[in-house]
This record gives sequence, structure tokens and C-alpha cells, in this order.
Amino acid sequence: HPPPVVTSKKEQNRLLRHRPDQPQNPKVLRIAIIGAPNAGKSTLSNQLLGRKVFPVSKKVHTTRCKAQGVVTCEDTQLIILDTPGLTSPFKAKRHKLDKAMLTDPWDSMKHADLVLVLVDVSDHWTRNSLSKEVLQCLSQFPQIPSVLVLNKVDLLKNKFILLELVTELTKGMVDGKKLEMSSAFKHSSSSSAKCPRASPPVNRPPESHCLQETHQAREGSSSDSSSDTRASESGLVAEAAQGLKRHGPRDLENMKGWPCFQEIFMLAALHGEEVDTLKRYLLMQAKPGPWEFHSEVLTSQSPQEICDNTIRGKVLEYLPLEVPYGVVQVTEMWEEGPSGELLIVQKLLVPRKSHMAMLIGREGKVISRIAQEAGCDLMNVFLCDVHLKLKVEVKS
Repeated sequence: HPPPVVTSKKEQNRLLRHRPDQPQNPKVLRIAIIGAPNAGKSTLSNQLLGRKVFPVSKKVHTTRCKAQGVVTCEDTQLIILDTPGLTSPFKAKRHKLDKAMLTDPWDSMKHADLVLVLVDVSDHWTRNSLSKEVLQCLSQFPQIPSVLVLNKVDLLKNKFILLELVTELTKGMVDGKKLEMSSAFKHSSSSSAKCPRASPPVNRPPESHCLQETHQAREGSSSDSSSDTRASESGLVAEAAQGLKRHGPRDLENMKGWPCFQEIFMLAALHGEEVDTLKRYLLMQAKPGPWEFHSEVLTSQSPQEICDNTIRGKVLEYLPLEVPYGVVQVTEMWEEGPSGELLIVQKLLVPRKSHMAMLIGREGKVISRIAQEAGCDLMNVFLCDVHLKLKVEVKS
């Protein structure tokens, strides 16, 4: 069970400064999750962590800054770098986003050992190609291993579409070898699809729904010849990636996929389907190295930041169009009650009276629902009773 986040900023800072209680032979993996806005990056991060510490809504740009999540499992620590969706300067200005929204994903890539590229397969407008921003990120850091994650596969009625998407998004190449899709592509009993196979398949648990690629299993072969083969394949991948890095912006505009992915996973992050399969894979990829956080740390965010982000996610969810992006949050009270409950009062400032009416709703139903849902999410994060009160005012 993941640890709760402490409610005291002072205690959280103490934990973050505390020397990690790592085992004798620790392992670590830093994971950057990138993708288009609203692809499900924060939802996947929350599922991997086991608690809802990152804000989620159906609107784009719910995540406003890079934040770290920490998964500690036995001798291994996964550091998840949840980043804002990759966007353009024009869209950033439209949604009143900070300049950091443009640079944070790139900064996360610089510190990552592995990158997960998330694609929303339910969006038929964007699913057939990686965005220009994602391709720029991948080509700028070709030395970082990358994994393609197809998300929201449960929303696809026709699972055969996944065959086309896999071919287009990988350019028919995975881990340095050409994919040879088998003709048998049967529907799975679950919402995830049974993935096409290439030959020879990777050894994986029978319940795994991730793509079977052309390279030999990482586990189970220790001969010199297999080691030479793997080294040769990794060399081919690095060489191909370096070649792509030399391509200019015009070349990237004509690209739809990335031929240097090491693995492909298909899952439904919202419902947690196949997330455990991905998590096991990530734990296996960890390399020997010192932990960065104490095992009781779940996120680098302060308790107040988690609260602000959670409330903002709900505001984004319930207000129409661009309205919620102009809301300013001010915390007026953050106290521990006599029975250990957390008492929070937050003021939401809006630019117009019409926005105030929308946020409060008829008979106060909208603001009450936001407070109730945000309070429940915070109880899950802090594992204590949370009494949240929200007030709405027009900016003076």
C-alpha cells in the first residue's frame, strides 16, 4: 500500500530532506511521461502511484507544472516525472499558460532514464500520428529509451484499428527490427485487445497484453551469442535514432511515427487495465543506483500544491470552455482540527460576475459538488478526514 501524503508542509519538507532509507543494493529508474494534452498522463501516473496526487480532468492543460511521483517497491524506486502536455506557444497563450508549460516537458526529458509516450487511441483526430512536439522531443534525446503506450483502448469498438495504429506510430519498427503482424488478431475477453505478434515473440506473462516484438526475451538467455545480438540490436536503434536527430524541422513535419520504440503497451489507465503489466516492466528496467527519496515520500509536491491542483482539476471539469483558466485560488485556512481532521478554506477569484454565477451554480450545486469531490480525493491522498470549504468572489 502506498504511503499517504503528510498534511503538514513542514513535515513534508523534512521527509524530502531526509536521507533515503534505501536497501543495500538499491535500484532506480526516472520516467518521463510525455504526450499531447489530455492523453491521460496524470491518470496513468496516479494509477502507477496508487493514489490520486496529480490533478485530472477532461480539459486540456490540467497539469500546469512538472511534478514528481515516487513508487517504492522492495529494492527499487521509480521516479515518475508527470509533465504538462506538449503544446505550442500559440496554444499556451490561448489558455493563459505560464512559459514553464513549454519548457517543463523538455527539462524532464533531460533527467529521464526512460520515456513513456502516451497516445489517446480514442481520439480519431490525433491518434494516427505523433504530434510534432512529441517527435521533436524524441529526436532531441535519441539516447533515452522510449516506450509507446496506447491509452484508452477500452473505448475502441473496433480493435483492428490498433493494428494500423501500431504500424503507423512505430513506422513498422520496434527495438531495431521490423514488425511482422500475424493475421490472427482476435478480440480479448477484456476491453484491452490481444496484441498482434511479431516473430519471434518476447517471453512475457500470459496475462500480458503488450505487443510481442521481434527481439529475444531480456530474461532467460545468458549466452555470449545472445548478448552479442542484443548489443548489435541496441547499436542499430542508437544509429537510427542519431540519424533522425540530424533531420530538420521540415523532415519531422512529414513524419507520423517514431521507429525507435523499445516496447509497446496497450492499456486503459482510467480503469487500471494492464497498468500492473506496465509497472512490472518499469521495475525490471531499473538500474543500480542510489534512491533519491525516503520510502515514505509519495510525491515532491507540498500538501498545499496537491490541494490547489485537485480543486483546479474539478473547476476545469465543471466550467465550460475557457472560463476556468481565469480562476485564481487563494488558501485562507489550513489547520488541523481537534480530532486530527484537516480544515481547509479556499477562495476562488473569477474575473466576471457571470463566471461567478456559473461557478456557484443554481442553488450552489456546482460549487458544492466541486468541494465534495475534491474533498474525497484529498482524503484518499492524506488518509484523514478533510473538511473543505470553497468561497467564490469576483476579482477586485
